This record gives sequence, C-alpha cells and structure tokens, in this order.
Amino acid sequence: MARAQFQKGQKVWVECVGAWAQIEKVQPVWAKGFEEPVKVTYDVGLGREFQAAELLLPTDDDAAAEDMDSWRLLRARNKWQPAEDVPHHPYPGTYPVVVTDRADWGGWRVPGAEYDRDPQRIEFQARLIAASPRLMALAQTLVDAVAESPEDAPPQTLALARQAREILKTVTEVLAAAPEIQSPMSSTSRAHAA
Repeated sequence: MARAQFQKGQKVWVECVGAWAQIEKVQPVWAKGFEEPVKVTYDVGLGREFQAAELLLPTDDDAAAEDMDSWRLLRARNKWQPAEDVPHHPYPGTYPVVVTDRADWGGWRVPGAEYDRDPQRIEFQARLIAASPRLMALAQTLVDAVAESPEDAPPQTLALARQAREILKTVTEVLAAAPEIQSPMSSTSRAHAA
C-alpha cells in the first residue's frame, strides 16, 4: 500500500526535469478491494504526473554543521616555478592553499598554470574562501537577531536578514528523497496474517 510522501503546496525538486515545482495535486491510485491506495502520484504542473522517487526535498546538509573554525590560508612551495622566475607574483615561489581540516591537508588548491595567469585574483579567492566560515556565522547571527524580534528591526535590516537566510540556504541545504512512510497493517491484512 502507498501513502503520500508529499503534501499539496510543498516545494520539491523534480530531478528528471531539473527544476523546482510545487505539488499542485496529490493523486492516490485506488484499486478495488484495497482499503488504501496502491500508488500515489503527484501533479506539479509540468504536464505529467510524477512518482515520489522522482521528487526530492531540500534538507539540511550534515557537513554544514561541522566545525569550520580550522579553515585557514597557508602557502605551499611552487615546485614548477622558482621565485626568481615569477617576481610579478604577490608571494614569489609560493601559491595559496586553503586548508579545511585540522591537519594541514585537505581543502582548496589551484593549479600552477591558473595561478600564474592571474595571481592577484587567485590570492583574493583564497582569502575569500578562508573567510567564508566567519562570513556564514555573521550571516546566521544577523538572521537569528532579527528572528528574535522582527517587529523591532528596521525594514532594511529585515531585508538583509531575509537575503542572508536565502544565501545560507543555498549553502546549507541539499536535496534528499522523501522519507519512507511505513503503512500500518490494516485490520484485514492482520486477520489474513494470523
């Protein structure tokens, strides 16, 4: 037997189309002799009915909850270009590495050829990536402060908090399948099982 995993008005990601949609209609498919629907499909306004397996929900990313205080910018020695060959680099003979692990490995690096093409831009990107956990914490603090007393916040601060919340959602939410809902055995099924 099937149970609805989504409800009308719920925002879902339609995987096979690659677009967000809202559930417009929950459509159970009934069969004679069964007390519950045998299948449930969903109309999301895209021209056909979809099954639950084709739809995904936004959910919190577990990785977003991990401690990001250890993100830092380190410098690695450039093995392919000695400092004498690249005096135009901001830090000749090295390139930036953003380390995202407590140990000094794991994170973001850039190929030497890309660094050589525009070292100032890569240095800026490295600083931005290393600062992103603190910027995320600042945005979350703004959202939390406004959520405590939205009526006291000036309109501009409310708008900033809404924008910060939307940006944070793009970072902290991922798509996941709807949780499976177990159908309790009906009384007729229990009678046949006994």
